[in-house]
Amino acid sequence: MRILHTSDWHLGQHFFGKSRDAEHAAFIDWLLSHVEQYQVDALIIAGDIFDTGTPPSYARTRYNQFVVALSQIGCQLVVLGGNHDSVATLHESRELLACLNATVIGTAQDDLSKQLVTLKNRAGEPAGILCGVPFLRQRDLLHSRAGDSAEEKQQQLMFAMTEHYADLFELAQQRQQLLKESADLPILATGHMTCVGGQLSESVREIYIGTLEAFPAKRFPKADYIALGHLHRPQKVASSEHIRYSGSPLPLSFDETGSDKSSGDKQILMVDFAEGKLQHIEPVIIPRFRRLQSIEAPLDELPELLQSIADQSEADPLQPWVEVVIDAEQYISDLQKQIQQISEQLPLEILRVRRKRAKTETSLQQQQKETLAELKVEDVFNSRLADEALETQQIQPLTELFQQIVQQLEQPEPDQQQSDQSESDQNQGRDSKEAQA
Repeated sequence: MRILHTSDWHLGQHFFGKSRDAEHAAFIDWLLSHVEQYQVDALIIAGDIFDTGTPPSYARTRYNQFVVALSQIGCQLVVLGGNHDSVATLHESRELLACLNATVIGTAQDDLSKQLVTLKNRAGEPAGILCGVPFLRQRDLLHSRAGDSAEEKQQQLMFAMTEHYADLFELAQQRQQLLKESADLPILATGHMTCVGGQLSESVREIYIGTLEAFPAKRFPKADYIALGHLHRPQKVASSEHIRYSGSPLPLSFDETGSDKSSGDKQILMVDFAEGKLQHIEPVIIPRFRRLQSIEAPLDELPELLQSIADQSEADPLQPWVEVVIDAEQYISDLQKQIQQISEQLPLEILRVRRKRAKTETSLQQQQKETLAELKVEDVFNSRLADEALETQQIQPLTELFQQIVQQLEQPEPDQQQSDQSESDQNQGRDSKEAQA
């Protein structure tokens, strides 16, 4: 049996206001051709098929078209729910998709047998058993109890998750024995979580199941392969060959593009089994459809760097998206305008411009050495404003609003004004009486 392990597609994602639909379409076309070329028996998507619980209609259409196309080339599909996915959205069409050789498990089930999937080869014969575990929410596993400490809740949750996997694995072993006459079947498991030691990226939304931050790998059952989702960088867990994150197929943040500014590390995992055992895991590099790149440089070096990105991306299907981090000692009032003029003739788009944060930290450290008597509130505001890449027309309304706030704070309250006036009148009366005396 041959499976493909992938996760974290995030269909419908908007990246700084830009749709990723063209990239997802290119990835899906490539994936379908790969499934057909290598005669893959089953495809596992380990969570976060969508980017939000209410995905746009084009993302749902892309998903449904993919399921239909995959069924037409004879590959079984298993979709697990992630923390970004809505259970209701995933389950609304699961009965219909079941007719297309697709199993959807959006949440933990009271009947654990509904999370057990018999994987079949292209001849329709049983070839493996999957413990389909989606993103586990606390309410799926525990009932809240008043008076429990944070440590007690963490221990209860850890035990509940471990027990969930153990019970499901036991059911898988029972089915394995029932089907043993036909073949030796491997047992696989899935999960959508952060495991201890996992490498996060900027686009990964921190998920805490109750008070549990990360799940220890030693608590997984002794499955032949464990397909994980949630972390966007492909990686092994606890140096175990058979416990893997496939990572997301597209870079979902600028820091996922790697030090070489390419998406060459994006991959799916092709996993082969024979005689009931794991035989081989091969990372399959996903082609780059669009370059995402972050560059940090002084403004005068920017034209050459942007031209280099444009030249390197000529063969890519889609224009590159760029983040510019400006390393400048002084505040540049028309920074956005200057960068727009530099890039407007190049086949690329600049999605984010920001200043180097190290300068902010230096500035703050310098201010901390000064006393309060040496600082004015306007100095602090202007220093903070200088750390943002804003145009002149943006600075003026902010400055005016700041001045209004300062004036309101400095102006005494009406009650205080009356109190001050009353005190002044009393002083004047007392001075008058003393003069008469």
